[in-house]
Amino acid sequence: MFDQLIAFFESVDPVWAALFAGLFTWALTAIGAALVFVFRNPSKKLLDGMLGFTGGVMIAASFWSLLAPAINMSQGEGFTKVMPAAIGFALGALFLFVLDKILPHLHLNHPVSKTEGVKTKTPWQKTTLLVLAITLHNIPEGLAVGVLFGGVAAGIPEATIAGALTLAIGIGLQNLPEGLAVSFPLRRAGMSKGKSFMYGQSSALVEPIAAVVGALAVGFFTPILPYALAFAAGAMIFVVIEEVVPETQQGDNGDIATLGFIGGFIAMMMLDVALG
Repeated sequence: MFDQLIAFFESVDPVWAALFAGLFTWALTAIGAALVFVFRNPSKKLLDGMLGFTGGVMIAASFWSLLAPAINMSQGEGFTKVMPAAIGFALGALFLFVLDKILPHLHLNHPVSKTEGVKTKTPWQKTTLLVLAITLHNIPEGLAVGVLFGGVAAGIPEATIAGALTLAIGIGLQNLPEGLAVSFPLRRAGMSKGKSFMYGQSSALVEPIAAVVGALAVGFFTPILPYALAFAAGAMIFVVIEEVVPETQQGDNGDIATLGFIGGFIAMMMLDVALG
């Protein structure tokens, strides 16, 4: 099955491949959000464990799929070889830091008084703020997938279709609980199932867009690839430390969330090494 997927993606333009992969990760978010139609009220333990799994996948993907290839494809030795990855990583984290300070958003299970970002004259609805928080979370994920496909288009040996697909699969897996983590709090707040689903899936619509942007950027200017891979890794790590980990440690389910994190890391590591 995986070999057939590789053959298909090798037969299409890498930018289209990035779009298809981004749509796949969005679709799994939508499936997760659609669970609001099936389950009445999942426990907080389950949600925290799944959110921990999400963080583990993102950390593992940041190293195995992004930072390690970025370092391997850089020229030179010692500090010269690692410098592009270090610069790209710092810029990615800084980019998300700036967005975090500018874009109004609200982390899960926080009151509206804890809204982050620029204050607006007219207060935004809590649902809008929640969706923006997850959207912010999804930008680096889409970029990461697109950048790898862009590297394939540029003919970089370290960037492979298998590696890009593995990353897309890993991100898709952690998007399942992400969609659920948005739709169920909205449903508990009194929103209809249909609206809860719509808001839950819409948070990942940015991923196919970011994937195409990443693929085009690398395709137009190949030398940025190591920087771009590390940029995506830095942005993802920022999201995990700023948002995912604190959210899982708020209640009494810290141990469950930690075990979920370990499970997510192992799953992504095995996927990347076995398939990528």
